[in-house]
Parts: sequence; structure tokens; C-alpha cells
Amino acid sequence: MPISEQTASAVREAVDEVRERIAAARNRGGHGQDVTLVAVTKTHGPEAVEAAWAAGVTDVGENRVQEAESKMAAVSVPVRWHLIGHLQRNKAKAALKFALVHGMDSERLAVALHDAAQAAGTTLDVLLQVNVSGEDTKSGVAPESVPALADRLHALPALRVRGAMTMAPFDASEQVLRTVFRGAREARQQLQAAGHPAEWLSMGMSGDYEVAVEEGATHVRLGTVLFGTRT
Repeated sequence: MPISEQTASAVREAVDEVRERIAAARNRGGHGQDVTLVAVTKTHGPEAVEAAWAAGVTDVGENRVQEAESKMAAVSVPVRWHLIGHLQRNKAKAALKFALVHGMDSERLAVALHDAAQAAGTTLDVLLQVNVSGEDTKSGVAPESVPALADRLHALPALRVRGAMTMAPFDASEQVLRTVFRGAREARQQLQAAGHPAEWLSMGMSGDYEVAVEEGATHVRLGTVLFGTRT
């Protein structure tokens, strides 16, 4: 789908600024990690995917399987698709269309994803979603449950646990943000200690991604700051 030069230019400028901010935050944080910019295109049309690609962004995130599938069919650019929202167990098979599933938020979902991947003869890259903030409105495994679950996930060989994901409270103070992001980093370390690859840490959105990068984020999920306010 063709994109207007105005849209392409605006997204390109936004991406350039975000990349500069990410680089500065990485230097401040001192973790030395590579950071993948995941452009979140939910509620935006396929042209947002095209604009992101034109701006040099190779990774695109969607919250809902159905919306992602419609965009996958509408665009030709070879982006890597990330599923970043909550996934129902009965949609586990659809997750195989994604390069990375960020929101594996329970052991039951892990089993469903494993069974779907195993049936398809493939291996699925996943992140364990950890509810560090403890908010009732957020999905995820409780931090204290991570070590035991990490051990049990070895029984699901069709899953490759690449790290942890978390979401910070909306409009949280910097102190709270850092506490949440450090909690996710600890969860990743626990996954590593259990023998999983767990090199990735998905955290940080448009309002808090710089703090997330300072705290070691390897994947930031940005929509509004790239494409404007969602409808």
C-alpha cells in the first residue's frame, strides 16, 4: 500500500529522534545492550507498517492477532512481526505467524503455545511476561513465581524462552519505573540461571522507554511517539 510522502517523512523524523534518544539512554545506563525498536502499529493502517519500514524499522508489533493478520496480508515489506498483547489460549496456533511472542503470561498459555509449535514441527520464540508492578489490570506471572516456572518450562522443548517482558504503571514516577524495570531484569536473570537463553528484555513504551533502556531494555515497544495518538 503506497504511503504519502508526508506520512513517510513524519515517521522517519520520529524514528531518527527516537534512535538518538535510545542511544543516549543506553550510554547513560551503561548496560551496553543492543536495542530493537518495535514499532507498534495497532489501530493504525497498513501504511504505518510501510512507513516504519521506509524509516529503517524492521520490527513491528501488534496487540491483536486478527488485526495483525489483516496487515500481514496487506503489506509486502518483510518486517518481523511481534505479538505484544494478551493472547488467548485458543489462538495459540496463530502465534506461530510471529517472530516473537512477548506476552506469554501464564503456564497454561505456555503449554498451549508449546503444543501448537510442536504440532507444526517448529520452535517458537517467547518472552515470559512478568507482572512486576502487581497491578490487577496487568497480565503476567508474579515475580516470586518465576524461578519455579523457569524450571518447569524445560518440559516444553518447542518453546525457546528468550527473556522477560513487563509493563510499568501508566504515569508512574521515575522511581517506580526503575523499580519495575529492575524487577524484570531480575526475572530475566532467573530465567538465565535456570538455563534458558533469556538474552532479551522487552520493556518501555512511548512514555517511559528512555528509563527502560537505561535499565537494560533490549526491546522497546513504541507507537504513539512514532505515529501519533491512536484513535
